[in-house]
Amino acid sequence: MKNKKNSILTLLLACVFLVSACSSQSTSEQSEGTNESGRNTIVVGLEAEPTTLDAHQMSDYNSSRTAMEVYDQLVQFKDESTELEPDLAEKWDVSDDGLEYTFYLKQDVTFHDGTPFNADAVKFSFERQIDPNHPFHDTGQYAYAEFTFGTVDQIEVVDDFTVKITLKEAFAPFLSNLAMHAASIVSPTAVEEYGADFSMNPVGTGPFKFVSWDPGVEVVLEKNPDYFKGAPEIDQLIFKPITEAQTRLAELEAGNIDLIVSVPPDDLERLKSDENLQVVEQAGMHTWWTAFNTQKEPFNNVKVRQAVSYAINKEAIVDGILQGTGELANTPLPPTVWGHNPNVKNYEYDPEKAKELLAEAGYADGFEVTYWVPESGSGMQQPQAMAAAIQADLKEVGITVEIQTLEWGAYLDKVFLPPDQNDMDMHQMSWIGDNGDPDNFLYILLSSEQWPTAGFNDSYYKNEKVDELLANARVTKDKGERTAMYEEAQVLIMEDAPMVVMDHEKQIIVANNRVKDFALHPTGVFRFSEVKVE
Repeated sequence: MKNKKNSILTLLLACVFLVSACSSQSTSEQSEGTNESGRNTIVVGLEAEPTTLDAHQMSDYNSSRTAMEVYDQLVQFKDESTELEPDLAEKWDVSDDGLEYTFYLKQDVTFHDGTPFNADAVKFSFERQIDPNHPFHDTGQYAYAEFTFGTVDQIEVVDDFTVKITLKEAFAPFLSNLAMHAASIVSPTAVEEYGADFSMNPVGTGPFKFVSWDPGVEVVLEKNPDYFKGAPEIDQLIFKPITEAQTRLAELEAGNIDLIVSVPPDDLERLKSDENLQVVEQAGMHTWWTAFNTQKEPFNNVKVRQAVSYAINKEAIVDGILQGTGELANTPLPPTVWGHNPNVKNYEYDPEKAKELLAEAGYADGFEVTYWVPESGSGMQQPQAMAAAIQADLKEVGITVEIQTLEWGAYLDKVFLPPDQNDMDMHQMSWIGDNGDPDNFLYILLSSEQWPTAGFNDSYYKNEKVDELLANARVTKDKGERTAMYEEAQVLIMEDAPMVVMDHEKQIIVANNRVKDFALHPTGVFRFSEVKVE
């Protein structure tokens, strides 16, 4: 009996050991396609901390890449395209005069907090941004509101699942604007509950739900199992801000991160040959520039602005620092956006011409200027290396440049101030298109109606003819006529030189090979709802 008991005990222990071993093997195998917690997770390394998770307040890549999977819009851009397709609206009608848009909404959709999605939520989401008397208008600052909804006259709830938007005047890009982040539909219940703290407690209808934000560490999202288009394959998304490019890369190669942005150009060819990694590239709707404060001396003088444009060796920066990750620009509008004028010439590198113009402007002995640069930031490529090259070029023509750096969030706060509050002389900035329409570059960046805080004209540029062209193009239906207006505007803008236009960055990410079916989108926003991991 004793021997029998011992035999049974031995057998039981063996079975326990076997089950344990099988379980360990299963967990080990699973961890090859998941994070250390055993979940089906993708970890993304960002350039900087998001500034907000409230879609209505976003104005940078890090925020939109982190949070836009929390939300849906009435219409959306197709995968890898800026063509439109239905999203929360099943269909829509547009009146012949282009003033009335009627949207017929999907039914049986709920927000992550259980609030029903309906026409009232649409009206709430839009009027929160544009109506200063709205009870929750003071819960945020809405940099895109005027651009997105500036032509809206009235939003009417026809019934629970029909909403009609009436415009003050015809606005050609309006439907495309409704696929942008500012047109995201948020939970009215959540905004009422959190107030200004909705920025850190976002609630939408999207494929992923907000879990937590540990500032400086990570933002965690989890899949929405009840998503109306079907639950995502991935259980969890984690976004980590890592400002130093080589650190992001080291974390990727160590296996701690699955996907990174803003890849160091020096490492790109090596990474392409790494069998454990994949490099995904796409021509982007991006422009990088150095902006002048055109309302302050010395940059209120067009000859000074032109001189600086001639003094900078743009081709050397694109070839030597960016190493093929960007395309030399000739205007602020990228070639990937219709209306681009390929016949406009950028300022070639000509230091002697720069000196002549400086002398004509009364600055034969040059001048001193402060150049503001972010430590890192969405679309900013290699900001400090590019600043150092520009500093060296300007020294050659007698301009002494002092470089000042700021963290990305603080930098944006300093750039986008009204002109009477901004002490910047010269600074870096970039823009990534939101909707594939030229209006989203030229009007929002260069119309005098878009001086901060109304918009993003960070040079405080004003040219009455340019203003007229850009305003008329917004209300003209014919695409050919709009194209001619934008082409003419680009000629005038480059002559005025309110900015030194450098390049159009390629979208490039590097990911672990375990990440499957990830594709870049022209708007730069990440889409993970159909991505898988092995």
